[in-house]
Amino acid sequence: MMRTTLTLDDDVAAQLDQAMRASGRSFKQTVNEALREGLARRRESAEVEPFVVRARELGRVPGLDYSHLGELLDASEGPEHR
Repeated sequence: MMRTTLTLDDDVAAQLDQAMRASGRSFKQTVNEALREGLARRRESAEVEPFVVRARELGRVPGLDYSHLGELLDASEGPEHR
């Protein structure tokens, strides 16, 4: 067990106080529980694999000139795309 002094922001102190009253537990128990939950979430989120977008060839549409992007947008989305 480690003893330390901790300065809490007002909003965090209010949330801990609310949680303490709702659970009927001591301040120490409430703080330890909140820290355990928060640290566990951090570990879980660090273990998630990043989402990777895999590009694929979509091919070309016959009759469209891909060298002029503005004309391509006009053809695919209409002149109101701007």
